[in-house]
Amino acid sequence: MAAVQLNGIYKRYGDTQVVHGVDLDIEDGEFVVLVGPSGCGKTTLMRMIAGLEDISGGDLTIGGTRANALPPQQRNISMVFQSYALYPHLSVYDNIAFGPRIRKEREDGFKPRIEAAAKMLNLSNYLERLPRALSGGQRQRVAMGRAVVREPSLFLFDEPLSNLDAKLRVQMRTEIKALHQRLRNTVVYVTHDQIEAMTMADRIVVMNAGRIEQIGRPLDLYDRPGNLFVASFLGSPSMNFVAGSVMSDARGTALVLDDGVRIALPEGRAQQGARVTLGIRPEHIETGAGDVPFGVEVIEPTGAETHLYGKIGGNSWCVTTRARPGIEPGQRMTLGLPLAHLHLFDTESGKRLD
Repeated sequence: MAAVQLNGIYKRYGDTQVVHGVDLDIEDGEFVVLVGPSGCGKTTLMRMIAGLEDISGGDLTIGGTRANALPPQQRNISMVFQSYALYPHLSVYDNIAFGPRIRKEREDGFKPRIEAAAKMLNLSNYLERLPRALSGGQRQRVAMGRAVVREPSLFLFDEPLSNLDAKLRVQMRTEIKALHQRLRNTVVYVTHDQIEAMTMADRIVVMNAGRIEQIGRPLDLYDRPGNLFVASFLGSPSMNFVAGSVMSDARGTALVLDDGVRIALPEGRAQQGARVTLGIRPEHIETGAGDVPFGVEVIEPTGAETHLYGKIGGNSWCVTTRARPGIEPGQRMTLGLPLAHLHLFDTESGKRLD
């Protein structure tokens, strides 16, 4: 296993800088997920860790050794890609054995490792099959088996579930997490899917425009996002937002929207007259309570939950309820916004107001 340190890592292509001074310490045996929208630099950062991209500046350390100039084969890593990259004419066994054979290892030395990996990944009954006879999830497990047999210190996963359907993605998330719990190798996992990040990570690294926005445990980031970007990116459906001005009078402190609607605020969280953006997650809103008017435009029943869509202060909002409200599109209702679940951000800078 190996700890990984990135100190001031940046990447330039000519005059264009795509990764900006990233500092990140990954502990030995930790499962860290890099998450962010497409083009945010997360895959470029992983490819620099893997040695597939040159590092323009900064220091990369893997297992206590400076790795900037080390070729990929000397970094003791295994990488699982979005595409399975299996040889179609080789059996499952031969696909997994391809690496050890290229490294000229003895068959009696790596065969037990392949059998153990196949058992762990539920592939024992498929070792003689060709990839075309496997499902997408089974092919991805073969790719994982190929990585496991190398016995690396560091696993790198680059959006490995993107090509799978929704049901298989859920299954494979569980299997990758279970694999990590058994092996306890260090894992760096890249995805744009914040559900994958929330369910799999020990810590999440949220990236945007080549920079780290926030690092923390999944629920810490969900409960206390440090800025508007993190608040909007994590959560499905995403957090609701509305901007207004802070006003205090005999009724207490409130956010006054441009259309005159008042939303009560906790005392002391924002200064009088400040321009503030309020956020609240859909599941924390109380329906049929409070005094915030809400016109229902669209209703989405999902079975376990119902999503109600409408607008507040000109912004689209989603309200999630486990009840099955007897309401139709076009009807109006009131919402309660509990003070304990309100998030406040400076509208100009986007930073959280504590």
